[in-house]
Amino acid sequence: MNRRRFVAGTAAAITSCARRDSRPNVVAILTDDQRWDCMSCAGHPFLKTPHMDRLASEGIRFANAFATTSLCSPSRASLLSGLYAHSHGVKNNFTEYPEALESYPRRLREEGYQTAYFGKWHMGENNDNPRPGFDKWMSHRGQGLYNDTEFNIDGRREKIPGYYTHVVTEAAAKWIGERKAPFCAIVGHKAPHSANVPEPKYAHLFDTAPIKPPATVDDTGEGKGDWVRKRLRTWHGIGGPLYGNNDYGKFVRTYLATIPSIDDSVGEIYRTLQRSGELDNTLFLFLADNGCLLGEHGAVDKRVMWEESIRVPLLARYPERIKQPAVREQMALNIDLAPTILDFCGARPLTKTHGRSWRGIAEGHERAWRESWCYEYDFESEFPYTPNVRGVRTDEWKYIHYPNGEGHPDTELAELYHLRVDPGETRNLIGDPSQQARVIELRAELARLIRAADGEPGRMPVNPIIRSEMPAERIR
Repeated sequence: MNRRRFVAGTAAAITSCARRDSRPNVVAILTDDQRWDCMSCAGHPFLKTPHMDRLASEGIRFANAFATTSLCSPSRASLLSGLYAHSHGVKNNFTEYPEALESYPRRLREEGYQTAYFGKWHMGENNDNPRPGFDKWMSHRGQGLYNDTEFNIDGRREKIPGYYTHVVTEAAAKWIGERKAPFCAIVGHKAPHSANVPEPKYAHLFDTAPIKPPATVDDTGEGKGDWVRKRLRTWHGIGGPLYGNNDYGKFVRTYLATIPSIDDSVGEIYRTLQRSGELDNTLFLFLADNGCLLGEHGAVDKRVMWEESIRVPLLARYPERIKQPAVREQMALNIDLAPTILDFCGARPLTKTHGRSWRGIAEGHERAWRESWCYEYDFESEFPYTPNVRGVRTDEWKYIHYPNGEGHPDTELAELYHLRVDPGETRNLIGDPSQQARVIELRAELARLIRAADGEPGRMPVNPIIRSEMPAERIR
C-alpha cells in the first residue's frame, strides 16, 4: 500500500470511529421507469452495471420487488409515505404530494437527520419549489431535460449545463461529502424515462447489440381486452412513434444506453461515502419508481399490471445489519420503503402505513411475510389507453380486474395467470372452468386487501370507452 492510500484509509477510519451518532445515514438512488431486469446482476444479457452489481454482492437484491401503482407520481408518493395511492391521493402525474402528509424524510429530519433531495421529484407538474422535510433542495418542474435542465436550488432557479445524471450526482456527492452524520440524501434520476437521450459517450454503446421484440409482442388477441389492440398505434403501443424513435431497435437501444450513466452515478456516490468514512455506516438503497414494457403484449408504457410494468430493481447495502449478502425472494413493495428506512434508523414510525419493514428479511431472520398484495391504477383522461386496473398477486397467481374497462358498467374484463407455469402471461385462464374456484378466491382476497388498506373495493372512476386516436402532446 502506498503512503497516499494509507493516509486516506487512516483518515477514513478515524472519521468513522469518531462518529457520535450510531444511527445509519440513508442514501436512496431512485431511477425512473427502470425495469427489474435491466442490471447485469439480474441477468441482462449485455447491459453491464458493475456498480449496481457491487451493491447487490455486498448487500441484498430483492428478486421480487414491485410498484403498487406503476406510474411515476403515485409510486413516488407511496415510496415516501408507505401508503397506497388511494390513500395518499396522488393518483396521477399532476397531483402534489399533500403538504400535511407525513413522509420518511420529514420524520428523519424531525429526529435530527440532515435531509436533501436532488433530481426529479415529479409531484406537482409546474411546481419546483422546495418541499417540506428537506434541508437541501435541488429539483425542477415536471420531467426535466436530459441536457441543460433548469433547477430550483433552495428557492433559486438556475439552468445548469450538462447531462442530467451527472449534474444531480455531482451536487449530491458534494452535499454528502460535506455532511456530518446522520444524513439522508435522495437522488432522483430522470433516466431511463423516455424519450431517452443517452450521454454522448454511451450513445452508440449498443448499436451492434442484438435487439429483438419480446416473445410476447404479438400477445394482444385472445385473452386480452379490446383496449390492448386499440392502443397498439398510440404513444403506449409498439405500433406508435416509440417516443420519437419510430424504430423498435432504436427505442430499446436508447432506453438501455441511459442506464450506464446511472451506474456511474452509483459508483460516484459509493466512492464519496468511502472517502468520508461513512460507507459502511450508510443504508445505501437503489430502486426504481416503476417498471417499463418494451414491447411485451404490444405495449411500451407502464400503468398495467403485467410483470414488466410492475417489477422494479431493489438493492440494499448496510453491512452493520445486512451481514449475509444474498438474493431475497420475498415480495417487497414500494409502500415498504418508508417503514423499512425508519426501522433501520430507529426512528418513530409514521402514524399509518400500508407497507411493512423488510429489515428482518434483510438481516436474515424474518420468517412470516406477505403472501399476497393488491395493485391499483386509475384511468387518466389525458392518456386514455389503459383502463382502471385492480389486481392481486401472489407468489404463484395473478388476478387482474379491469372495472368498467370498456366503458360499459356491466362488462367484466379480467385476466388470470398461473405465473409459475406462464411467466409471460400469455394464457388467460379466466374462462377456464377448472379455475373458477380460484377466481372466486382471488376476487375475495383482492377485496380483503383493498379494505385492509383503507380502500373501498367498488369505488373508482368510470372510464369512457378507450379511444384509439393518439394525442400529439403530453407524453408520459
